[in-house]
Amino acid sequence: MRWDGLFGRRAAGEEWARPVSRRSLLVLLLVAALGVSGTLLAATALRRGEHRFGERAADQQAASAAQAISDGVRRYSDYLTGLAAAVGAQQQLEAAEFEAITAPVGRRMLAGVAGVAYVVPVTTAEIPRVQQYWRDRGAHGLTLRSAPASDTHHLFIILGRSPETIPTPLGVDLSTVSAARAAMRTSEAAREVVISAAYQLRKDLVLPPADRRAGFVLAVPVHATAPSADAGHLRGWLLLGMRGGEFLAGAVGHVAGRAASVGLSDDGQPIARWRPDVPADPRLAVRTLPIVVPGRTWQLTVRPTVQLIDRRGARASLVALAVGAVFTLLLTALTASIATSRDRARRRVEVATAALHADIRHREAVEQQLRRREAELVGFAGVIAHDLRNPLARIAGYTDFLREEATRYLESEHRDYLERVYTCGQQMTVLIDDLLDYATADNRPLRARPVDLHALVEQVARDRGEAPHGRTALVTVGPLPSVDGDPTLLHQLFDNLIGNAIKYTAPDRTPKVRVSGRPEGDDRWRIEVSDNGIGIPERQREAVFDAFTRADGSEGFPGTGLGLAIVHRIVERHHGTIGVDAAAEGGSCFWIVLPATGVRPAPAVAGHGSAVT
Repeated sequence: MRWDGLFGRRAAGEEWARPVSRRSLLVLLLVAALGVSGTLLAATALRRGEHRFGERAADQQAASAAQAISDGVRRYSDYLTGLAAAVGAQQQLEAAEFEAITAPVGRRMLAGVAGVAYVVPVTTAEIPRVQQYWRDRGAHGLTLRSAPASDTHHLFIILGRSPETIPTPLGVDLSTVSAARAAMRTSEAAREVVISAAYQLRKDLVLPPADRRAGFVLAVPVHATAPSADAGHLRGWLLLGMRGGEFLAGAVGHVAGRAASVGLSDDGQPIARWRPDVPADPRLAVRTLPIVVPGRTWQLTVRPTVQLIDRRGARASLVALAVGAVFTLLLTALTASIATSRDRARRRVEVATAALHADIRHREAVEQQLRRREAELVGFAGVIAHDLRNPLARIAGYTDFLREEATRYLESEHRDYLERVYTCGQQMTVLIDDLLDYATADNRPLRARPVDLHALVEQVARDRGEAPHGRTALVTVGPLPSVDGDPTLLHQLFDNLIGNAIKYTAPDRTPKVRVSGRPEGDDRWRIEVSDNGIGIPERQREAVFDAFTRADGSEGFPGTGLGLAIVHRIVERHHGTIGVDAAAEGGSCFWIVLPATGVRPAPAVAGHGSAVT
């Protein structure tokens, strides 16, 4: 079939299709108009919804950033309060104790922390005494240097801990650093953590001017709690130095990501900014939120980027417009197709259905014929095998009679010919028996009942104890279960397996066969028959269960190639499975999985099973 324009088409061997009628044209125009109108309305509504969604997303982004900063300040404040309590609990604080208390700072566990310092108030007259006092307590080399513009009251950094290569400036006088001094005085009056105004930390003054960034400190007073006589006495302050940029990145980096640019300021003075490499979204307004921190109020500025909308699956209006246009075109084309080809499609479906039904009927007839032929072949094999038995039995009988009289009446050459006839007759008998068993294995009545496999296999082992070439076979029977099955068929199954194991053993070796069993799941048993025979190549372990198939290496042994095929059919009739692997002694290990009756086998003597030789 091929299209020839929108309003008609022609199939091979058919006349031109009838053009679309006026009524159909009106239907097509109506479908197109409705599709275009619906698409435009949907795109407009989605665009408005996108804008509202973007505004809500921006509000949520700003609130999340503010909450993250508040949580970070609260976490640092709690940590600093805990440090102050630990320092205040020391009767006489020493440098080593301070190092142990502030160890987490040295492990960079707090983002943005530049260091922690212990500051004590000292007058000018007390400088020599205080300096020596702290040197005696481990602050070796401490030198208190008063600021040039300071008065008689100083605020010296006595002890410090830095998580980076830039050390804490010990001995520096902070009385002239207005932001830090004001924070310490306010925290003393409030007896709680206070955040200073933004300024450049003293330890960062060693950096090049281009690398210096704004920072701030968290100050908390240290009051003595021991000994009891000094309880409540102000010993000094703990200052937690923070770099604004690193603090902001650690607080909002995982929240804002590439979706927003975040700025933090204090009374108009910038503290830090998180700015991803994504342009701002001009459609969304900038959010400004106040953040109340201990002792101050910061201003948070959040500017959404284009990534805020893109990563949330926005631009749905453009997608809806494109999808609506495609859908409208497809719907219009479909309507045109239906208007011109409905009857033709129905006729073709009827023709195809009739052809399919004819093909199904033909296949069913072929399958039935194949089943009849298979049944006829099986019956034919059974009849031939049965009818050949009578004359073959007579031949065997007469041959056996002649063998008894041969020593008296026949010469040695003639006796040799007679033995050949007798041997061929025995081989023909085995072939006919195997052929008859194979032909009847699928349709022989199955008289299932509980069968004690241990007793059955021991009987087979006793019957099979005599090996070819006058050897004695060693057959070991381990613990075996009771199963539901036909005792006659199961006897034939194990007789074939054990007989093969003994027969296909090299003449210079004593045949050793072991039959064992073990549970396989809750209601099945795995029976294994292993030997030390010639083995089966791995590539032929599946094919040996096919009729008239013999493995490589078995050419010098008698056989018809039907024994394992009979075993396979018997196992299938008992709803089991069979396979073969290599045995540990170099032979083969045939395994069978059969349903069990739930009765476990009796344990063998000394745990090694029973041996029949």
